Amino acid sequence: MSTAHLLMIEDDARLAAMVGEYLRQSGYGVAHAGDGESGLAMLQDAPVDLVVLDLMLPGIDGLEVCRRIRALPGDAARVPVLMLTAKGDPMDRIIGLELGADDYLPKPFEPRELLARIRAVLRRRQGGAAPEQQRMSFGSLEIDRDARTVTVGDAPCELTSYQFDLLVTLAERAGRVLTREQIMEAVRGRELEAFDRSIDVHIGRIRAAIEQDVKNPKRIVTVRGVGYVFAKQQD
Repeated sequence: MSTAHLLMIEDDARLAAMVGEYLRQSGYGVAHAGDGESGLAMLQDAPVDLVVLDLMLPGIDGLEVCRRIRALPGDAARVPVLMLTAKGDPMDRIIGLELGADDYLPKPFEPRELLARIRAVLRRRQGGAAPEQQRMSFGSLEIDRDARTVTVGDAPCELTSYQFDLLVTLAERAGRVLTREQIMEAVRGRELEAFDRSIDVHIGRIRAAIEQDVKNPKRIVTVRGVGYVFAKQQD
């Protein structure tokens, strides 16, 4: 299996050196940028498999870096982003998810947890299914798990890696009501944190991409007080 290459955008040089060495010992290639502008330049020069992005950076902050990554041309815009956020700052976390971050990890953190999160994101990105199950169609909505693409009619839908996997999780269980805890456990492999609304943020982004009327969704329906259900019958 080829080595996955990571880009860590972090202005704390000591932390970056420590974490970078830990990740290299775990089998990853790691490049480091000390600010957002340098990180964006490196990303465009040499594509990577995942970006570890600190929120608090000199110059442009992590939120702006994430926004610019998602605006890059081609495959570079779809690189998974794991954002490092200040502990106990849910608003920045939510904004980061809205801008397209795939996951987040509050500081301070254990390097082992960062490694586990990185592996989980990369597994989702590289994961496969049986050939006969790769393509799912629901009316004009089509999900291709092999190509990791979603289209409505002939129009492609732009989703992050995490949002794609969330949509697949719901589609595989079409007609079944899932709680937020069940969705989080299925997609990220860990229980939902108390008061964590990241699922709602991602659902909103998915609806914006696949629904004809976001205010009156027909594909992903909210079940008040319970969670969400993916409709079996769709136009």
